[in-house]
Amino acid sequence: MTDTDTPTLPADDITVTPTAPRIGESAPRPDGIAKVRGEFAFSSDLWADGVLHGHTVRSPYASASIRSVDITAAVAMPGVYAVLTADDVPGLATYGLDHADQPVLARDVIRYAGEAIAIVAADHPETARRAADAVVVDLQPTDPLVDPEAAAAAEPIHPDGNVFRELTIRHGDISATGEVTVEGTYEVGMQDQAFMGPESGMAIATDDGGVELFIATQWLHVDRDQIAACLGLDPERVRLTLAGVGGAFGAREDLSLQVHLCMLAMHTGRPVRMCYSRTESFVGHVHRHPARLWYRHHANRDGTIVKVEARVLLDGGAYASSSPAVIANATCFAAGPYRIPNAHIEGTVVRTNNPPCGAMRGFGAVQTCFGHEAQMDLLAAELGMDPVELRVRNALAPGDALITGQVIAGTAPVREVIEACAQHPEPELPDDHWLQRPGGVGRTADAHHISRGRGFALGFKNLLFSEGFDDYSSAVVRLDAGVATVVCACAEVGQGFVTLAQQIAREELGVSNIVLAPAETATVGSAGSTSASRQTWMSGGAVQAACREVRNELLAHVGAQYDVDPETLVLRDDRVTALSLDGTSDFSMAIADAVGDRTFESEVEFHHEPTDELDENGQGNAHVSFAFSAHTAVVDVDPELGLVRVLDMATAQDVGRILNPLQAIGQIEGGTAQGVGLAVMEELVTVDGVIRNASFTDYLIPTTLDMPPVRIAALIEEPEPNAPFGAKGIGEPPTISSTPAVVAAIRAATGLALPRVPVRPADIALPDTA
Repeated sequence: MTDTDTPTLPADDITVTPTAPRIGESAPRPDGIAKVRGEFAFSSDLWADGVLHGHTVRSPYASASIRSVDITAAVAMPGVYAVLTADDVPGLATYGLDHADQPVLARDVIRYAGEAIAIVAADHPETARRAADAVVVDLQPTDPLVDPEAAAAAEPIHPDGNVFRELTIRHGDISATGEVTVEGTYEVGMQDQAFMGPESGMAIATDDGGVELFIATQWLHVDRDQIAACLGLDPERVRLTLAGVGGAFGAREDLSLQVHLCMLAMHTGRPVRMCYSRTESFVGHVHRHPARLWYRHHANRDGTIVKVEARVLLDGGAYASSSPAVIANATCFAAGPYRIPNAHIEGTVVRTNNPPCGAMRGFGAVQTCFGHEAQMDLLAAELGMDPVELRVRNALAPGDALITGQVIAGTAPVREVIEACAQHPEPELPDDHWLQRPGGVGRTADAHHISRGRGFALGFKNLLFSEGFDDYSSAVVRLDAGVATVVCACAEVGQGFVTLAQQIAREELGVSNIVLAPAETATVGSAGSTSASRQTWMSGGAVQAACREVRNELLAHVGAQYDVDPETLVLRDDRVTALSLDGTSDFSMAIADAVGDRTFESEVEFHHEPTDELDENGQGNAHVSFAFSAHTAVVDVDPELGLVRVLDMATAQDVGRILNPLQAIGQIEGGTAQGVGLAVMEELVTVDGVIRNASFTDYLIPTTLDMPPVRIAALIEEPEPNAPFGAKGIGEPPTISSTPAVVAAIRAATGLALPRVPVRPADIALPDTA
């Protein structure tokens, strides 16, 4: 591996190409300036003449029976146009991503605190809120099921039972043993996606008896299909347009207010908008699954791993959401990116009366990475071996088999990622200043009490949808008068497709003027979900394929018109040029002139290679591709106060090929910040299933004062076969390996086991009683 194979791309050295950037160049976001100035229209800014305002009546209990719902007083209030309950749902009474188990509005039973019971529309937000308060709901609280360990054997709290999915992986000889064993039990708390823009949208009833919905979401077409089923309408009469999205990270994959808005708009015949408060948002969307993990690693004295045993238990909360897929990921990646000849992994995700959990950045791999990396450090200590060397010795490589039996056919520069990160020079940390110590401006640590620690961690996960899912994306590309229009329903949630789609079209068609049409369901087929690190590959691939069809059609047309061999024609810099064998041009004209008054158009549906369902032993080619990342962390800890300061994060990541360096850096910085948050501060605290810290006053996320610089040790560019331009998704891996790296550093500073995240002050200052 040469220095050029592992380029270092510090943000300060990136040159932003302001006009007509192509693949590999740093393209500025077209919506960036408007967002910085506060001029960008988010879904909460939507407005229409005669608009009404919606509000939701929610349960204060995690488990209860509904004895009655009296809407009389609310309906009689001036300015109230609708008060709807479960009796008013016109179609299917339940919805869900993969399994329709969640009521649109609760009828008889409450299964989590915050569950929707009734919805209101009024002519003013405050009137809607007061009307919601006037709805009298007679609830009989019951004992909630909140312990996931007890869920499987407990009385079912839902007709579908308390177990969403059980998955066992048996690989190799599960009776094998090693010369050395280490064992550990770990726990991961419930993390929230904590996006900046709470759930919001606006619905407008249409003359054909349908509805238009302007919504912040991650998956327009699946939203449409669920909404249509609940409204009792054909999907074509439910039209969705993507509104401005203020962050997502998985929480907008599920429905929240979508059906409620449409019901109110169709009932009143007026536009209806709704925007959750921050407190309501915390109960209105899914969260990261809390996890309980048990591991036993077997190895020989030379550091070769012989077998991994693990039990993974995830708490899915009240409804299924994407829990079956999350437990699959957690189980498949439970042993880490290492050669594991023998494995026995049991994964279970259960239903409880805790808040529903679903997708969040890293999707199951975050939880198990915390466990398997703690185990690797334990094993290194037991063997007296350097933790990095242990990881290098066991690192996966192309051609190796995963614990699911799948052989890695694509790129897997795991050793390169480890070494690039571990060998990156340590930073010059700032001189001691009280603001830089643990506690900052709060309970500032005394310099004489501070201990410093360094940690390392490695992680990986799959890219794209898995287990036989027919994953595809659709795109339409039109070339007219030298202007290319790209139509794709990919939800832009901050990941940068608005930039990438234009770069791809510019690269393939050679035109500088690219228009990205609004993402909506009425004009193009599904683009799938903006999740699973898939949109660069899938929607980027769809745009690329459509552009290539348009390009070939145009070149054939020019060749026939001007008697030029189309094979010699290229599209570049807004011109069609014929190149001779010596590289000189003997034919050139503007693309706009070549197009003339014709329109060249192509629509494609882009699929990735098929995957398989896992068999009864958890074996099969269930995944398309994989991405790997490593982090080092440096922390200062005041053991007496239990305070932690993360001083430095460095990372190396397998990226396939970098399509937009500036955006790549942004994804890595943002993902690392969420990993740091899970390590030291982010947790939704529940008591009897009720969230106790549903605000940004009490649910803490890293600020600019908490985050250290994120130094890019290397972005490993080994183009992935079959991926557009060889690129891999970048956004999820940083969240996976950053959390265990920070905790490893805290362990090094304190000598404590710290088997749980987030690490709380009491875990450090009072380890015997915490």
